[in-house]
Amino acid sequence: MSDTERRERFEQTVLPHLDAAYNLARWLTRNDQDAQDVAQEACLRAFRFFDRYQGGSARAWLLTIVRNTCYTWLHKNRHSDSTEFDEEIHSSEVCGSTDPEVQALTAAEKETVNHALEDLPDVFREALVLREMEGMSYREIADVTSVSLGTVMSRLARARTRLRHSLTVEFSRRF
Repeated sequence: MSDTERRERFEQTVLPHLDAAYNLARWLTRNDQDAQDVAQEACLRAFRFFDRYQGGSARAWLLTIVRNTCYTWLHKNRHSDSTEFDEEIHSSEVCGSTDPEVQALTAAEKETVNHALEDLPDVFREALVLREMEGMSYREIADVTSVSLGTVMSRLARARTRLRHSLTVEFSRRF
């Protein structure tokens, strides 16, 4: 296979999943700039080892590389001054309502959910992001994270329980 054919095949296979790669990196690093760096490094690794891709879910294959790249990067570069995710800054979505009160409440709710997600342990947050935000099946999550299906189900159940508890406490405090 020529270099051009290899590059074109890579682009057709991997590029549709770049948003998912960034999203996973963003939630694992908890920082926009770091997520961009990790996603780029993961894509370079994916391209370098594309010959080893044996078919199947390209998305799961790429997210496995992103996950591994992310944890390697975090191990080498973890620092305490990471920037927290701010939905208003990092998202291009705008609330559909023009009512300032509704917009303020919606922004506060998003911020509360984001903080609750960020407070989850890494393995729980990772499983929840892959399932709920990326729409991956339990089997795909098991493949990406290299754990058993039972472990995926357990992590998701625990993540949901912790998230529910955290949000219940936060919202009951407010209202």
